[in-house]
Amino acid sequence: MNDIIIRLEVLLADWGIYMLTFILFAIGIYGMIVCSNYMKKLMCMNIMQVAIIFFFLTFGQKEGATLPVTIASDYINAETYINPLPHALMLTAIVVSLGVTGVGLALLMKIRDIYGTIEEEEITGKGGNS
Repeated sequence: MNDIIIRLEVLLADWGIYMLTFILFAIGIYGMIVCSNYMKKLMCMNIMQVAIIFFFLTFGQKEGATLPVTIASDYINAETYINPLPHALMLTAIVVSLGVTGVGLALLMKIRDIYGTIEEEEITGKGGNS
């Protein structure tokens, strides 16, 4: 039993962030497919964006590495530094995500003004009560 717990701890330590990323991305895709409310679809799209940002940020990490802004005589070669490029790209992705969410919310407000609802089935007429 103790061996199983140790294996589980190692598995979660090595692959935990990837499992979290996969679960979040799967929740986002499931919500985009199943939900008929456009607000819920927008929230699921944001969940997918967070999963992708988590995934890319894990590529920038190295065990035993340090920040590339430190200046010390012990750290001379590039192998001892964390790659800053994924972090910089994901900061840009976060800003773009906020912009997309803002535009999506503005479109949802306009759709609600025009159609009186944000339910996909009522807007497209392919739902049960049409």
